Amino acid sequence: MIIAELLQTIDERPLPLVEEGETIAGVLQVMVKFPHTRLIYVVDAQRCCTGTISLGVLIRHLFAHGFEPAVHSRHLIPMITSQTAEDIMNRQLIYAVKEDRVETVVRRMIKAGVKEIAVLDEGRQLIGDLTMLDLLKHYHLGPDAL
Repeated sequence: MIIAELLQTIDERPLPLVEEGETIAGVLQVMVKFPHTRLIYVVDAQRCCTGTISLGVLIRHLFAHGFEPAVHSRHLIPMITSQTAEDIMNRQLIYAVKEDRVETVVRRMIKAGVKEIAVLDEGRQLIGDLTMLDLLKHYHLGPDAL
């Protein structure tokens, strides 16, 4: 099965996304608005996906004072001065495309240690997302369970 076929079996859901210039407070509002996810997708002015912000990154940014000082000093200034989604996003985007085989995407997610993945079109625009729970339902409960 390919990703396009799997996406057809999943109920359409709104995608948690913000623009690169969104404030940290705006990122937090989106995270709270989408409690089913732990990942926000960051898009540029052309709506192309340029990165992600995980719940863990947001927590580390907002509650930096509560973490051990295991951060190298060269990262302190960017952490303190970060004001937008672009400042804190992960630019190493792990994603799938509609033509990918589901098995390939599962391996990609496991290798990267992620539980959610963006599905992008040819222009890198976000057309959906898949969670490991979506994939578990497909493999262990069958497509009708989705």
